[in-house]
Amino acid sequence: MSENKRNGTQNARDRLKEQRERDKAREKQRRVLIVSAAVVGVLGLAAVVGVIAAGGDKNSGSDKAGPVVAPTAATNEDGKPAIPTGQAGAPSTLAVWEDFRCPACAQFENVMRDAVHELQASGALKVDYHLATLIDGNMGGSGSLRAANAAACAQDAGKFTAYHDTLYVNQPPETDDAYGKNAKLIELAAKVPGLDTPAFRSCVNDGTHDGWVKKSHEAFQNGGFRGTPSVLLNGESIFPTKGNEQISPANLKKWVAEANKGKEPGTASPSGS
Repeated sequence: MSENKRNGTQNARDRLKEQRERDKAREKQRRVLIVSAAVVGVLGLAAVVGVIAAGGDKNSGSDKAGPVVAPTAATNEDGKPAIPTGQAGAPSTLAVWEDFRCPACAQFENVMRDAVHELQASGALKVDYHLATLIDGNMGGSGSLRAANAAACAQDAGKFTAYHDTLYVNQPPETDDAYGKNAKLIELAAKVPGLDTPAFRSCVNDGTHDGWVKKSHEAFQNGGFRGTPSVLLNGESIFPTKGNEQISPANLKKWVAEANKGKEPGTASPSGS
């Protein structure tokens, strides 16, 4: 083999090796996606995307877990920390495992929000929100943790639902760790009447509920969930489908009505409002 041909073969191998390394690095940075081709209701969400809880999850946020300070009225049923919303006596429970940096979670929340709020207001449904920090682990940064702590601080102020919704409406691109900055989270609090107080700011800046959020994420990791969002109605997974039916606002209302048949709606005082 001539020297030129040998060098050309070696260069081709080197280029192929470099391309494979680049592809491998890109794939490592990307979170694995599940794409379910589902048209959701009249809003026309063409695809519902869930982020898989991939292996090798890096530590989310600080190495220091700190004390576990649960937000006001938080629950810990079966070791799964949650913020309950809706009327406590509602006959059906929606469990939502989500991450404030997760774009699929924002899609789910922004499409399903009105239906969920309507069901809560009627006493048909209560919702337990379980906060995870999956994106921090997969993409780096601390926005999942910082936003979850801020949401827990909003729960202390009785403003969880409004602030939770505000975070999803204003969610930055997944690669932009804007929620890693407490100043941004406090700025968004101004959109919720009565939330931006010295107590809320102190709670956010001190990371008061960081330890609790990390316990919630540990429960997510240990729960066998495939990714975020994970949504269960009375313990049965309904995202992206329930049986052969795709999730949608209309189907959620139908599923809840079926589950609640013959049961009285909740009348207890709302929690986590």
